[in-house]
Amino acid sequence: MARLFGTDGVRGRANDQLTAELALALASAAVRVLGADAHPTRPRVVVGRDPRASGELLEAALCAGLAAAGADAVRVGVVPTPAVAFLTADYAADFGVMISASHNPMPDNGIKFFARGGHKLPDHVEDAIEAAMADPQERPVGAAVGRIVDATDAESRYLAHLAAAVPTSLDGVTLVVDCANGAASTVGPHAYEAAGARVIPIFAEPDGLNINDGCGSTHLGKLQAAVLEHGADLGLAHDGDADRCLAVDSTGAIVDGDMIMAILALAMHEAGDLTDDVLVATVMSNLGLHLAMKAAGIDVRVTGVGDRYVLEELRSGGYALGGEQSGHIVVPASGTTGDGVLTGLMLAARMAQTGRRLADLAAVMTVLPQELINVPVTDKHAVASAGSVLAAVAEAESELDGTGRILLRPSGTEQLVRVMVEAPTPESARGIAERVAAVVADV
Repeated sequence: MARLFGTDGVRGRANDQLTAELALALASAAVRVLGADAHPTRPRVVVGRDPRASGELLEAALCAGLAAAGADAVRVGVVPTPAVAFLTADYAADFGVMISASHNPMPDNGIKFFARGGHKLPDHVEDAIEAAMADPQERPVGAAVGRIVDATDAESRYLAHLAAAVPTSLDGVTLVVDCANGAASTVGPHAYEAAGARVIPIFAEPDGLNINDGCGSTHLGKLQAAVLEHGADLGLAHDGDADRCLAVDSTGAIVDGDMIMAILALAMHEAGDLTDDVLVATVMSNLGLHLAMKAAGIDVRVTGVGDRYVLEELRSGGYALGGEQSGHIVVPASGTTGDGVLTGLMLAARMAQTGRRLADLAAVMTVLPQELINVPVTDKHAVASAGSVLAAVAEAESELDGTGRILLRPSGTEQLVRVMVEAPTPESARGIAERVAAVVADV
């Protein structure tokens, strides 16, 4: 039987794979695992969501499951995932739950848990929750049944946290922010405006159905156009739950997560804030990032794909900065998980501090041409390990002969196999990726 939890919680098509019944069972099991040491008081749980229509029914089911297991649910409404992580710690809750499928399309949804303090769960704790689902226990009755309340100050607490984390004024900076019609549609523009920037929000009118629809960090074309139209200094793009941030410079060029990490790593290195001069990145980060960091005397520690693995490495080494090419950037001094709005504030603050254009700051890194092809499959793990696929990868590695690299991996959240190739030219990267992707598709 396949593991219920993926690389970032439990995801699936809402009301199909991810049902209200499953949400209720997950919540009840989580109380027994994550709230086990809450006695003599009963567990307190923060519950947030993104604006997807299905989030309403899943929130109701989760809160019912929490209360039925004897926990108090504190609903914080539509807020970014990092806000739930922060509020879990700020409210001294026993754990937190975020209902979101991040950058996935609207029909999908997901449930992710944060342990006490706002930290993501290690695999063995997720496995314990899954095991507890198969072991129902007697439910509390009477006064022992949990209560469900709405927080009235969740957004203001999170905004105050962001303001304290980035004290540099953004006065004089004009930015366009694409909120993906998602969880940052309110707090994102408010945070940038409070920091002093002139803010032009786009895709900041969620209706429950339009999240990530042709906008946000996976669809940057309209942000690029808006930056040029308004003559903005930069554009920032978040995904549906706002734990990601990608950028666009004043010329309309994309500044991805690798470039953002390079900019922030150099800033922290100069300030003496980059612990042991280490940056944590995943195997998906461009070779250009490694070369730029090596030239600056910064070591890059590499993890598997997924910000949870970046977080594990950051915590184990006490490091100060890590992230992914996709725009998950983690600064442990200011948060326990990737925070897209915080990343946008830090990037704009670096521009304000130095008086330099984003294009100039990003020029520290030369990107090796990269081609990424997502191949839909029926069994991603079986396909990725097929003999014909492994042979195609070996042939590609031989062809590159140390001048680039190929990475093939199953997606952590969808039935896809991702084929990524870096090579000296765009043409060679594209050609090799297409050839390997064709073999993957034929399995």
